[in-house]
Amino acid sequence: MSVITTHILDTTRGKPAEAVSIVLYHQQREWIEIARGMTNTDGRIGDLLPKETILPTGTYKLRFETGAYFEQLGVASFYPFVEITFAITTGEHYHVPLLLNPFGYSTYRGS
Repeated sequence: MSVITTHILDTTRGKPAEAVSIVLYHQQREWIEIARGMTNTDGRIGDLLPKETILPTGTYKLRFETGAYFEQLGVASFYPFVEITFAITTGEHYHVPLLLNPFGYSTYRGS
């Protein structure tokens, strides 16, 4: 399993958000893309990075292309994308879930 994993739950539909493009960035002098993936039928990405990858401490962000997801469903939405910025301070696993609806979202550090 990747050191960083994520999943998206569409809380309006009560279902996982499938086929959402997600990009992982590391902040250096500017944001550098280090990985990208697409959520599966369960709304998850478990293999964003190879499992042997060790990330240095620092600031990272996940960019979720939520506008394209809602457009594909024919649903109007407010946010064209969601960016979640977080700090990596240890070599542990980081799970960053996104609870999503067309006009709001929330997140937390998962396990």
